[in-house]
Amino acid sequence: MAAIEAPPLSSETVAHLGSFEIRNTMLMAWLAMIVLTAISLAVRGTKYREIPGRFQMLMELVIGGLFDFFDSIVGNRDQTRRFFPLVATIFLFLVAANWMGILPGVGSITVAGMVEGHATALPLLRSMNADVNMTLAIALISVIMTQVFGIAMLGIGPHLGKYFVAPWREPIMSFVGILELIAELAKIISFSFRLFGNIFAGEVLLVVISFLLPFLGPLPFLGLEIFVGFIQGLVFALLTIVFLKMATQAHGSHTHA
Repeated sequence: MAAIEAPPLSSETVAHLGSFEIRNTMLMAWLAMIVLTAISLAVRGTKYREIPGRFQMLMELVIGGLFDFFDSIVGNRDQTRRFFPLVATIFLFLVAANWMGILPGVGSITVAGMVEGHATALPLLRSMNADVNMTLAIALISVIMTQVFGIAMLGIGPHLGKYFVAPWREPIMSFVGILELIAELAKIISFSFRLFGNIFAGEVLLVVISFLLPFLGPLPFLGLEIFVGFIQGLVFALLTIVFLKMATQAHGSHTHA
């Protein structure tokens, strides 16, 4: 009986562009961007008619629903308008990449490659978020933009004052500031490994179920992966907008809240 081969923790290099390595998770990210760009151009092509067609109505329903949902969390429409492009992009990109990761051919279409000096078959496409480098990149964008919005809306002095307080003036608040700075760095790790862990675990689960029950067995788990892919994108976006809201509050109001 053949052994089960679990997906590796790292992505695989499937091609080179000069000295630049093209990895299978990177290809999936590019495909997700192409799909979202094509949808955006199609929406723009509708000319935003006053009497929308079905496609325009669907897109308005999705975007409008997302905006109202995020606005119910932020509680300030002007701030929601500022945060929405970033948070909605993260949500749609993650959900699209997660859902595309379970399409037929992903993981099963292979190309010849080398692993540790041995020729082997490598998957041409692999779920984008099954690579911790991808989740780390999105986590860095989220955390860095949180700081950018905080500085832009409060000013660099008041924003940095949340983390750096003179210990000889307020020793307790100085210690609290250090803890908050550590918490900001911890967000990067939390964001990265939460998303990576859930998607990679889904990959392993589908491989095991496909090995044990090759035909109908994986179907319920594919439905579960669709749900998990949506929830993971939503959780990432929700945490981002909550942290954005907290970062744009003055220190006193943040403590009170």
